[in-house]
Amino acid sequence: MLYYLLKRLFYTLPIALGVTLIVFMLVHLAPGDPLNAVVPADAPAEVVERLRQAYGFDKPLPIQYLIWMGHVATGELGTSIATGRPVAGEIGPAILNTLLLALAAAFVGFSGGTLLGGIAGFTQGRAWDKLATGLAITGVSVPHYWLGIVLVIFFSVELNLLPAMGMGPGGSSAWAWDWLHVRHMVLPVVTLSVIPLGVVARTVRSCVAEILNQEFVQALHAKGLLNRQVVGHVVKNAAPVVLAVIGLQLGYLLGGSILVETVFSWPGAGFLMNDAIFRRDLPLLQGTILVLALFFVLLNLFVDLIQTMFDPRIRRG
Repeated sequence: MLYYLLKRLFYTLPIALGVTLIVFMLVHLAPGDPLNAVVPADAPAEVVERLRQAYGFDKPLPIQYLIWMGHVATGELGTSIATGRPVAGEIGPAILNTLLLALAAAFVGFSGGTLLGGIAGFTQGRAWDKLATGLAITGVSVPHYWLGIVLVIFFSVELNLLPAMGMGPGGSSAWAWDWLHVRHMVLPVVTLSVIPLGVVARTVRSCVAEILNQEFVQALHAKGLLNRQVVGHVVKNAAPVVLAVIGLQLGYLLGGSILVETVFSWPGAGFLMNDAIFRRDLPLLQGTILVLALFFVLLNLFVDLIQTMFDPRIRRG
């Protein structure tokens, strides 16, 4: 297992390096001058040039990339053009807020999806199977932004039951596990968890149905094992595939939070990145995308290791 872990870490390094290169190039190849966001149109040319030199935008792109990578290696992500504050200080609280939202949505989506998929898989062809499959397909088909807006109109505007914006009293700095704050999470979490719930439900249903039709399950019944013991074997065999899908959906939750956080004004990394795009704040945009992308890479590594624990054949392959 230790050898497999070291091998996966070795393969992860070039992926992480490629991520930094893609993030740098995507942001810098975007049209427009990043200084336009902070420098008035009538500013003297010498002032614009001094700012360009201060941020290093006057250097060739390969040199800018090497300088940026040197700073990234030491944890320095630059200074926000719009606010003048360190990018790392801006991203830290936003990432925590995104993780809070993503983990809550993951709990709802994965537990609900596993339950729905399990019910559908073990009751193939019956009414419960059709109901669970219908809910799963509906969940996959509904766009985030549309569902978020509908929930806001119905629960916030029409019924006035739940808030539509922010993190509650005191904002992110005073967030706590009480109803005054948790009620602000309900609509964003429901919106964000619907698609993972549908994807996981369909995956679990498909895996369970396929495994139940295999000969070894019939052999387990023939040996006289109890139904709950057979279910345990089915769950163990389905776990690697389901874990792989859950790992991909965790990354999707981080990416999907961009739209959801914008709809609900949730001060997370997605909301911060959206704000950086509109302000053309390149250092902040680079830093936010880089942290989210590297987090996704590490998340896949973690899921891969968990899969290997359930299925040693992956390690031998």
